[in-house]
Amino acid sequence: MTIWRKSSYSGSGADCVEIGRGVGIRDSKAPATHLPVSREAWAAFVKLARHQ
Repeated sequence: MTIWRKSSYSGSGADCVEIGRGVGIRDSKAPATHLPVSREAWAAFVKLARHQ
C-alpha cells in the first residue's frame, strides 16, 4: 500500500490527480485504479511542467 497525495493547490476539492510514490497517478474520483508511471517518466514530466 502506498500513501497517495494531491497537490496543495487542489485545496479541499475532490476533482484532482493524486500521486503515489513508486506507484503512479490516479484520479481522486476513481481511487480504485491507477496508471503506473516509472520514476524516469515522472521525472521527465515534472521537468517539462516546471518549464511551462
